[in-house]
Amino acid sequence: MVKKLKHQWWRSPQNNNYSFLIKLGVSVLLVALAFVLIYNKSSDSFALSASPFLQNTISQQNTHHIPTKEYGTDSEEKCNLFTGEWVAYKAEPVYTNRSCSFIEEHQNCMKNGRPDTNYLYWRWSPRGCELPRLDPGRFLQLMRNKSWAFIGDSISRNHVQSFLCLLSEVEEAIEVYHDKNYKSRRWLFPLHNLTVSVIWSPFLVQAAVFEDSNSFSTSDDVELHLDTLDKIWTQPYKSLDYMILSGGKWFLRNAIYYENNTVLGCHSCSKRNFTELGFDFAYRRMMRTVLNYIIASNHKGMLFYRTSTPDHFEGGEWYEGGTCKREAPVQEGKVELTELDKILHDIEVEEFEKLSGKVSESGVNLRLFDVNPRSLLRPDGHPGPYRFYQPFAKDKEAKIISDCLHWCLPGPIDSWNHVLMEMVVS
Repeated sequence: MVKKLKHQWWRSPQNNNYSFLIKLGVSVLLVALAFVLIYNKSSDSFALSASPFLQNTISQQNTHHIPTKEYGTDSEEKCNLFTGEWVAYKAEPVYTNRSCSFIEEHQNCMKNGRPDTNYLYWRWSPRGCELPRLDPGRFLQLMRNKSWAFIGDSISRNHVQSFLCLLSEVEEAIEVYHDKNYKSRRWLFPLHNLTVSVIWSPFLVQAAVFEDSNSFSTSDDVELHLDTLDKIWTQPYKSLDYMILSGGKWFLRNAIYYENNTVLGCHSCSKRNFTELGFDFAYRRMMRTVLNYIIASNHKGMLFYRTSTPDHFEGGEWYEGGTCKREAPVQEGKVELTELDKILHDIEVEEFEKLSGKVSESGVNLRLFDVNPRSLLRPDGHPGPYRFYQPFAKDKEAKIISDCLHWCLPGPIDSWNHVLMEMVVS
């Protein structure tokens, strides 16, 4: 009946004036649509920003508050998304090394010649609940007008590349800022006004790292002020809706430790007459400084402290010819953390638990994002010698330094973002 009436309306000679008005209205709408398409096309030519901090490029009126989900009830065991197992999975990864332009050469294992692909076909299965397959389109819709930042070292850079790759299957991100050395960068998903940053701050606290222009150390010792946070992330802190902070292996470096601008001691500084305190002392102090800052900040966004990730060198450290040649996950209990990795992880869990009461009282939405146990079970997910392009092309017996710390893309690190996005949107 509706279609018939519309058909009669357009053909009725008594309604020529109405017909003209409707045609005029349709014309205006078409012009408006063309403008929108031209605007969206022009967004591809955004210039790089001169500012390392966020700039609101579009009105923030249509923001969404995304609640978090409690898995389970008080009467039943709650689902822990961080405990479970890796199960074989036949479906293709969300993206490929060819479809994503954000993968750095060192993590593009397939392009660099890694011959096996079995490491791509596993999914993380949490114990006691189901982790749905990622829907990047839905996530982008919910993240309209939001800002994310991954703050830390090169593992954070590895993590943000995975994040960008997953979302860029729906919309390509545009780089709008980078620092001189491309260590801190920011991208924009223009259709959703979603900004994603990686902020280089490997210690999270104020650090003096003495390097020349080629990043070679000019001093054996780093100077760390354990009671003063790095301004590169605290300055934009209030403007960020979601943050993933992390520390880790940079604390194993030789260092001198300060508080109140006074030397407390050091780690492996045999040439100095300072008290040996150990890297574990510094890592624990750093975590307390970071967590107490967050607790006192009254921040309204959602924050995660990501645990450090294990390496999987076998047969020695990287400088001793250690390798990671496995091609499949291992079962829980079949592999153990190294002593150093265990120390770092224990500190992270202990310090977070000590301050969990204060976190609850403060009302700050802060979570421990514990990727360590699940990552331990994936010794097959690293670039190994395929950190370098075609390392055995000229000599099949070549001695190549292996990377058993960072992660292939695509690869197991993508599951971190599956869990992260599920925690945020569910």
